[in-house]
Amino acid sequence: MMRTSVTVILALCAAIASRPTPAQDPKPIDVRPCTAIESDAQRLACYDRAAGRASLPTAQKKVTEVAPPSEVFQLDSGPTRAVPGDATRASSLLDSRWELSRRSKLGTYNVRGYKPIYLMPAFVTDDRNVRPQSPNPDNTVDTPESLDDLEAKFQLSLKAKVWQGVFGHDGDLWVAYTQSSRWQVYNAAESRPFRETNYEPEAMLVFDTRYEVLGWQGRLLGIGVNHQSNGRSNPLSRSWNRIIADVGFERTGWTVMVRPWWRIAEQREDDDNPDISDYMGRGEVQIVHESGRQEFGLMLRHSLRGGTHNHGAAQLTWSFPMGGNFRGYLELFKGYGESMIDYNHNATHVGLGVSLLDWY
Repeated sequence: MMRTSVTVILALCAAIASRPTPAQDPKPIDVRPCTAIESDAQRLACYDRAAGRASLPTAQKKVTEVAPPSEVFQLDSGPTRAVPGDATRASSLLDSRWELSRRSKLGTYNVRGYKPIYLMPAFVTDDRNVRPQSPNPDNTVDTPESLDDLEAKFQLSLKAKVWQGVFGHDGDLWVAYTQSSRWQVYNAAESRPFRETNYEPEAMLVFDTRYEVLGWQGRLLGIGVNHQSNGRSNPLSRSWNRIIADVGFERTGWTVMVRPWWRIAEQREDDDNPDISDYMGRGEVQIVHESGRQEFGLMLRHSLRGGTHNHGAAQLTWSFPMGGNFRGYLELFKGYGESMIDYNHNATHVGLGVSLLDWY
């Protein structure tokens, strides 16, 4: 009996001696506070402590300089903006937008912003096009439409890289989609119709370049295929297809994109707008300037022809901080082709609203 008791006591002592120390088996803690930590490294450390992994050996970290995504689509106010001492800002605006350098690559199928995303509840013109016309008789409106000069306008524009490194380390293939709508929301007499919506899918092969011209850094070269139409039937149908080249330059606070294009010809009897190149142009220049947290954009477009074929347009935009993730957005357009249905109509348009994503 005593021998059995001694055996049991010795077994219990051995079991107690073999228990882990408190450092090896910590008391569990609540992990919910960890979720509020913004820093990835600090949040991971919090979870490690909660799981009792604080005493584990620290793994070696591979340090890689990666430029932050400028506008991975989050419906925010746009990319991180340059401020004194901000080490997270990519040194190149085009690099942060198009992932040009190897350190900026983020892989494929990340949906990002492309052109500005905005909503303008007030978009007014001095000359509404109530009778759209075209040299093609099937695309000419006979009866004037009842339209208001004041309407709303909004735009959604996204892009994604679908092939990274088409030629080894060089060349990325992007696809993009832009949709802009003009809504006669205040026209109750006509049941508040959408006057015009333009659809613009495209694909672009983009290359990183490194050269200097008159103090400007040549940073991007691209070639793409673009389709733009308003998705309507005759007589309001308008469309064209283009091959577009992109040449991007930049310097501190400035970005310039030169975009010449060539229209892909159609059969004349099927062409909704055979003279569209003489009005909406054969190329454009987009200039963007950042000043503090304000952004100014200027688009210049021209037919590159003289005489009766001499037409063009200019658009000025201004984006400014309002508070939170919203930014004010002002647009001024003068010339031909504010939309596809107005490709050969000359007018002035002014819009005011909010921007969720700017150019850069």
